[in-house]
Formats: sequence, C-alpha cells, structure tokens
Amino acid sequence: MQKLSFLVGKWSGQAQVFPATGGSLQVAWGEDAQYKLDGLLLEIEANGRNKVDNKVVRQALGFVSYDDSTGAYRMRTFNDGRYLETDLKLLDEGKGFTWHFEIGEIKTSSVLRINDKGDWTEAHDITVGSQPTRKLMEVRVSRQP
Repeated sequence: MQKLSFLVGKWSGQAQVFPATGGSLQVAWGEDAQYKLDGLLLEIEANGRNKVDNKVVRQALGFVSYDDSTGAYRMRTFNDGRYLETDLKLLDEGKGFTWHFEIGEIKTSSVLRINDKGDWTEAHDITVGSQPTRKLMEVRVSRQP
C-alpha cells in the first residue's frame, strides 16, 4: 500500500464534467486521501460543487486495498446510490494508476496520475452501448499545505 503514498493528503482544485447532453460544467473539486487501519486501506473521498450555486454535483467514497494472494490492488467506490469494484493497475512511472468499470452497456475508463508539477490529474472516458467513446470528466487538484 505504500506505493500509493503519493496520494495521501488533502487536495483541491477543479473538475470539468461533460454531460451526455453536451457542453461542460465547471466544478470546484476536492479530494481527501488517508490511510486507514494502519495502512491496510487507502480511503479516498471526492467532492465536487457547482461553481455557480455551490450545490454538490458529484461525490464519491472509495477504498483501495492490496490483495497479497493475487498481488493486485482493488478499489471499491460508492456514489450515486451504488457501489462498484475494480482492479487498479499501477502506471510504470509509479505515480498513478488506471481502472475501469462496466455496468450493463456503460463502460468507463480512467487514468489518475501525479503530473510534473505535482498536481493530481484524472481523465475519465465513457462508452454507452455502440456510441462513440467520449470524455466524462477531467480533474486537476493540488495538494493543500
């Protein structure tokens, strides 16, 4: 789990959400990542508020763990009244990972990385049925002191 220590801390910045109806929504975004149970779990809580009216538009709570028997990282996230589980694949450069979810005809793929400036970035794509893949959301947050 120490390989994920680059995420620990409080982060804030912005996200851009791309609704299926078109356009985009600018969101004030925060991430809080903390080890739990003596480092057995990494808890990540995300919160996004509409910059216009400050209403919550996205929130999620995720738990990352490492399975010693399979040598794999697993993530379970909770949002929008459901939970999802997936494997995480660490990026070769060591400061990021990829994951994906499938729910019926909906498929998402995501990449989280720490860029050269030290910012946490995420890029999320979505495919619904036979429709072309499109952007779902982009996140850029900076570590808070």
